[in-house]
Amino acid sequence: MDTLELPRLIAALHYAAHQHRDQRRKDEDETPYINHPIALLHILNVEAGVTDADVLIGAVLHDVIEDCSGPHQMYIEDRREEIRARFGESVLVLVEAVTDDKTQTRDERKQRQVEHAAHIPHGAKLIKLADKTANLRDIASMPPAGWSPEKIEDYADWSARVVAGLRGSHAGLEELFDEAWAAQTRANPG
Repeated sequence: MDTLELPRLIAALHYAAHQHRDQRRKDEDETPYINHPIALLHILNVEAGVTDADVLIGAVLHDVIEDCSGPHQMYIEDRREEIRARFGESVLVLVEAVTDDKTQTRDERKQRQVEHAAHIPHGAKLIKLADKTANLRDIASMPPAGWSPEKIEDYADWSARVVAGLRGSHAGLEELFDEAWAAQTRANPG
């Protein structure tokens, strides 16, 4: 990443931290949600060597539209416009490509991710790979409170189906996902 892009990345971290300020992860300790986008940034840049500023910024913002807009379409449009104005159209395209449509049922959203994984922009594929990797790592080390072994196994299997459509995008990220999948399987034997 060009050092001239560093202020834009820091601005994205600041924006995401503000948007996610009241959210917590589902683990027993209810860790701050912002740890998740930071984990994606770490996976992409530090572990996989991704340096594309738009991808890194998109990773930091990947859940803002989906999780920070509330139930009304007006707020979703507000988030879109904020991301476009602050971080550019190319970042918005990546964020939208990995954003679930919350008007669909959970099962519909999950199926849509499987079906559309192969068709999203390349940068969005990298974000999605990092997202699935981070989630599996979290499930292995600090599983969501109240999740049964069956639910954990279902999530891991679904993640693998999504990642199947992303294969060929980035060998290093795919290897990190495979390692996370194996670690989660060892930590949560079904």
